[in-house]
Amino acid sequence: MISSLAYFIGFRFSYGKSQGGISSLVAVISTFGIALSIAVLIISLSAMNGFERELNQRILSVVPHGEFEPVNRDFTAWVSVLSKIEKVAGVVAAAPYIRFTGLIECDSKVLALQIKGIDPKLESCMSALSSYVTEDTWKNFLPNKHQILVGQGIINSLSLKIGDWITMMIPSCHMEDQILQPKYVRLQLAGILNLNGVLDHNLAYIPIEDAQKLLCIGNNITGIAIKAKHPFEADLLVRQVGEAMNLYVYLHSWIGTYGYMYHDIQMIRTIIYLSIVLVIGIACFNISSTLMIAVHDKRRQIAILRTLGANNSLIRSIFIWYGLLLGGVLGSLVGIVIGSLVALKLTSIVEIIEKLTGCHFLSRDVYFIDFLPSEVQISDVVIIFVTSIVLSLFASWYPARKASRLCPAQALSSQ
Repeated sequence: MISSLAYFIGFRFSYGKSQGGISSLVAVISTFGIALSIAVLIISLSAMNGFERELNQRILSVVPHGEFEPVNRDFTAWVSVLSKIEKVAGVVAAAPYIRFTGLIECDSKVLALQIKGIDPKLESCMSALSSYVTEDTWKNFLPNKHQILVGQGIINSLSLKIGDWITMMIPSCHMEDQILQPKYVRLQLAGILNLNGVLDHNLAYIPIEDAQKLLCIGNNITGIAIKAKHPFEADLLVRQVGEAMNLYVYLHSWIGTYGYMYHDIQMIRTIIYLSIVLVIGIACFNISSTLMIAVHDKRRQIAILRTLGANNSLIRSIFIWYGLLLGGVLGSLVGIVIGSLVALKLTSIVEIIEKLTGCHFLSRDVYFIDFLPSEVQISDVVIIFVTSIVLSLFASWYPARKASRLCPAQALSSQ
């Protein structure tokens, strides 16, 4: 009953008609500061969540989680090794690959690329490459057809279209201590990989059988790639697979090549959270100023409540509710609504701004995606709301304590 009474009186103090003057102005500023800070925090964290989602979907779904390459470059017995790798706990799939450097030439334009020879059937289990091209293209991506798949960035750089024939220059068959002229081959563009990011500028795939013939390596391969059940434990899994292979091989994981992206996202998320929480804290502690003014303005009401039998606990509870309702609850709810609505449409809003200004914020030549993603997570919203309420509670404590110690006689005599 006391709690309900304290809430009712605190609500009347917060939103009653008697609110006015400097107290009202400071209250509005504090509420606006809390709402703006929370909205910015939700938008920022949603953007970081979006980057993390795109990292998982566009990078970790395409690049191998682990790679194993023999030191002596002789890997003809890879079929038996492949079966050993697939038996290791935590390995979802494994597939052979051949990687080499090539120059693609088209209409006097030349571009250096990393060409990768893959087995389309095994690669479908290894990665999501097939989902970034049409279904018919992947089904028809077969050996002995002189086909190649390239990224959208390469298409734009060389002004290509599906069906075009391009010239690829590759090293000649390796001979010790001899410099040979490069080999020229003609390949037809069978499909386009569109990942909307930096991978579009260095991705090129051909069937693994064609790569073996072009490089004159017989049944040899460059290495074996794996897909991990838990990608963020790839380093440990790669070592376990290396031990199971019982071969002298180089060990690589995606964390060594693309892990910096994930660490950067986590670091920026932490910095943003700490910075905005400090801003929310400053805005919340403006509530203290509002309540101190309110305690001075409402001396008469406090004295009347004391003469009617209100104890220190009730007076303290009234002003704690006053602070929470005025700044914490109202500011937090307004900030959450605005921040969530903007975050849900952040990608579209940024696209509109880019069209209006003619400035592209994220270039696919530099970043792993060329748009600003966003993903609102309920857990972030709940944590932000609770943090704001707790800070508002701390900010309300001292003025509430001061109000509870106000002497009725002095309050009435000073009117």
